[in-house]
Amino acid sequence: MGRSAKDVLPTAGVLTLRKALCISAALLSVACTTAAGPPVPAPAPVNTAETAIAPDRVADSLLVDVQSLAPDLVVDMRYTTANNFTGAPLPGYIANRAYLRREAAAALSRVQRALRERGLGLKVFDAYRPARATEAMVDWTARANRADLLRDGYIASRSRHNLGLAIDLTLIEPATGRELEMGTEFDTFSSAAHTANASGAIAANRQLLKSAMEREGFASYDQEWWHFSFSGPEPLRFDVPVR
Repeated sequence: MGRSAKDVLPTAGVLTLRKALCISAALLSVACTTAAGPPVPAPAPVNTAETAIAPDRVADSLLVDVQSLAPDLVVDMRYTTANNFTGAPLPGYIANRAYLRREAAAALSRVQRALRERGLGLKVFDAYRPARATEAMVDWTARANRADLLRDGYIASRSRHNLGLAIDLTLIEPATGRELEMGTEFDTFSSAAHTANASGAIAANRQLLKSAMEREGFASYDQEWWHFSFSGPEPLRFDVPVR
C-alpha cells in the first residue's frame, strides 16, 4: 500500500530535527575547545643536550672564579664536603671555589653589587659542576633507590651546572652571615622547595632572590628556589676539577 504525504512529513521532520541537533552539538564542541585556549606547553627538559666533554684547557680558558669579580660573595660549596644529600664529597670537587662561564660570572657580580646596596648578599652552594660529579649523583640515586629524583626533575643526568651556566645560592645578611629564611634547606627534594610554594616572609625572600637574579639575565627553576641558569654562547660540557 502506498504512503501519503501525511505519512512522510513527520519522518522528514524528525530527520531535520536530528540534523539540527547534530550541528548544534558540533558547534558547541568547537566553542568549548576554543574557550579552553591553546594547550599548555611542556616544561623545558631538565637535561642538556648530549655533547662531548670539552678539553680541560678549554674549560680553564672559559671558566672564571666568581670571587675574582665579586670578592665579597660567600662561597660554601656543599659537594666539596659531606654536607650534601649523598653524605659524601663528590668526585671532581677539590677546593671550595665557585666557577662560572665568564658572562654568567659577570652577571652574578652585578647581582651582588645591587644586593649590597640593600644590605644583603649572596651565598653560593654550587656553581660549575664537573661531569663526573653529576654521574656520581646519578649513581647515588640507583644505590638509594631514588630514581624518582631523576624522573621528577630534581637531579639531571646532564646538568647546566656541567656547562658552567647554572648556580645554586641564597640570600644572606653580610654583617652576620645569617641566611634569610627560605622555608627549606638547600637540596630539599620536595614540593616545599618549589619557588611559588610559600607564603609570608618566606615567599617575599624567595621573590627577592628571584627578582634580583632575573634582572641580570638569570632564569629561575620553579622546583628549586635556589637554582638559576644563564644562557651563554656555545654551551660546552666540562669535567675539569674544581680546584
